Amino acid sequence: MSIKKIDFEQLKTLDFNDVGSWPLIAKAIAIVLISVAVLFFGYWFDTQQQLEVLKQAEQKEVELKDAFRAKQIKAINLEDYKQQMADMERSFGAMLRQLPSKTEVAELLVDISQAGLANGLEFELFKPLAEVPAEFYSELPIDIKVTGNYHDFGRFVSDVAALPRIVTLHDIGVTAGKEANNAKRLSMSVKAKTYRYLEEGQ
Repeated sequence: MSIKKIDFEQLKTLDFNDVGSWPLIAKAIAIVLISVAVLFFGYWFDTQQQLEVLKQAEQKEVELKDAFRAKQIKAINLEDYKQQMADMERSFGAMLRQLPSKTEVAELLVDISQAGLANGLEFELFKPLAEVPAEFYSELPIDIKVTGNYHDFGRFVSDVAALPRIVTLHDIGVTAGKEANNAKRLSMSVKAKTYRYLEEGQ
């Protein structure tokens, strides 16, 4: 039977219990519809999940490749990293040696005061304050106020910086001071900070 002789009314009268008697075009349409339905449900219930699993696997593959490259670079540069770590440990040890122990703090305070006196400064205030503890060291602030001239201050700061122990200067302020021997004196206030290494258990 040709396609032209098949209409919707004929399709409505098809006997589903006797598929073998259907016209060829009806059988073809039925096969196409069944194939489409099988493909659709196969995709919906199986292939779609497999595609999602595949997508996740591809993303995981990219992550693993990136992690492998990063570890490969570290492995290639392992000796360089070891050398850098050794250099850092030596540098850290040298810095720790610049931090005074508890017994050396008094000597360091004397060194700071002598640096001022050696440069012609007069101390109006030299007051060590309470320690401020940190992770592995404690900070020892000292309020200092001295009088002298501008160049005396410069030499004092330079001598303090040259001390074998770490001393930092903060909050520096210079104001006009008293006049002595027909010379105008300046007054400098500064907070010096030195640092003490905290031993285990402190």
